[in-house]
Amino acid sequence: MLKKTGFFAPNENSIFVAISIYKMNFLPEKIQDYIDEHSDEETALLYELNRKSHLELLHPEMVSGNIQGQFLRMISQMMQPQRILEVGTFTGYATICLADGLSEGGLIHTIDINEEIKDITTKYFEKAGISNKVKMHIGDALKIIPNLNETFDLIFLDADKANYPIYYPILKQKLKKGGFILADNVLWYGKILKPVVPKDKATKGVLAFNKLVKEDKEVEKFILSLRDGITMIRKK
Repeated sequence: MLKKTGFFAPNENSIFVAISIYKMNFLPEKIQDYIDEHSDEETALLYELNRKSHLELLHPEMVSGNIQGQFLRMISQMMQPQRILEVGTFTGYATICLADGLSEGGLIHTIDINEEIKDITTKYFEKAGISNKVKMHIGDALKIIPNLNETFDLIFLDADKANYPIYYPILKQKLKKGGFILADNVLWYGKILKPVVPKDKATKGVLAFNKLVKEDKEVEKFILSLRDGITMIRKK
């Protein structure tokens, strides 16, 4: 059964967006407001999905949100990929954005370990008209990915931060030459600059991943300071 966060009242229509921005952004609030005001608004469907995720689920900050969603959509539209892999579906916000740029006959494989989200994703994939473009996988991505008989133009990594260093060589092997990996949360709430708590496996994973990518001479890379940080990685 899906759980409510216990943080939001049913009649709250707007502050959930502010909460996510507060948790994920390093920019001053007025700058973020300016960015929001001068960017396209969410579609009605994505706004509905965003709000539902915040009102009904734990960890709603996992939703990509409008600015990151617009970024993912435009990257996909520029590339017009034939195959996309997404690791970490959550409620499917980013999936819908990424699917918008798929070329004719293209497909996005999206993986999440939580079976409870499947009803939501299925509903909203249908509403977005992308059900025929999405292959949903439920289970351990580290076991699923090696068995996918595909190579990918674009990969979005946004799950299981502790295992980011383990994902990296597996994903890189599945990436076409000239393809891109987009790795989310690489600034990890600023924890990458603070002393690491011994039991904090997620922060250790992000730090190890960032070092691994930095030292990899087979790729081009840079960190984009969008929300909680996205590393863009291009396979040479």
